[in-house]
Amino acid sequence: MAESDLSDTKMPLLDHLVELRQRLLYSLIAILVLFVGCYFIADDIYAFLVRPLADITAEAGGERRMIYTALTEAFFTYVKVAFFTAIFLGFPVIAIQIWLFVAPGLYRQEKRAFLPFLIATPVLFFIGGAFAYYVIFPVAWEFFLSFESGPDSGALPIQLEAKVGEYLTLVMRLIFAFGLCFLLPVASTLLARVGMISSDGMRRQRRYAIVLAFVAAAILTPPDVISQIGLAIPTILLYEVSIYAVRLIERQRTREQAAAAESPAE
Repeated sequence: MAESDLSDTKMPLLDHLVELRQRLLYSLIAILVLFVGCYFIADDIYAFLVRPLADITAEAGGERRMIYTALTEAFFTYVKVAFFTAIFLGFPVIAIQIWLFVAPGLYRQEKRAFLPFLIATPVLFFIGGAFAYYVIFPVAWEFFLSFESGPDSGALPIQLEAKVGEYLTLVMRLIFAFGLCFLLPVASTLLARVGMISSDGMRRQRRYAIVLAFVAAAILTPPDVISQIGLAIPTILLYEVSIYAVRLIERQRTREQAAAAESPAE
């Protein structure tokens, strides 16, 4: 009898592990398929990523080029391009697999509450990456190129010859940093739903949040003022948006509790 009870208690855990393995497998297959597809157009993707720098250098005039100093650097750069693009495009697939794994254990009202976050997560992540590409890159690249000097300066000219591998690392680092920071409202709202944070507490800790925003920007971005401020300011604004979102969650919880308290009397 004890042995049968033990087997009964093990089955649900085994079922969850099998389900988790299946969701991970689906995610890996999706990433692999996207990786193979992205590798065949990796040169076009890299050309898209280098376009902000190419536009600025074209305005400055003269011939420009990107170099690689290791024999395998260009090949592995294209592999990294395909991998990072697959992760970026596969983010919604991963989010859906997480939802399919978690959803069976949720009540109907919990599903309705969690589904908007599932939709908002990839959207905000893409918005963060787009903000880095279309807003931060042109300003930051122009700032970096301002340190070049021509032969008329009385000394040897200083000119940028960017390496393909280093440029890709910098670009993807910024894109993922901005994408993750733009998820702050989602993370804050989820924490508020489980009662871990409150809007009053977030307002009281605002000064520390501002300091942490600049510290995180200094860690995640290159050591320049442009990109650090470009990441810190949106993060602070998103923190304010998070306070408002958490406040809305608290008001909704108050209304639900009031309705629950009145229902027995009826």
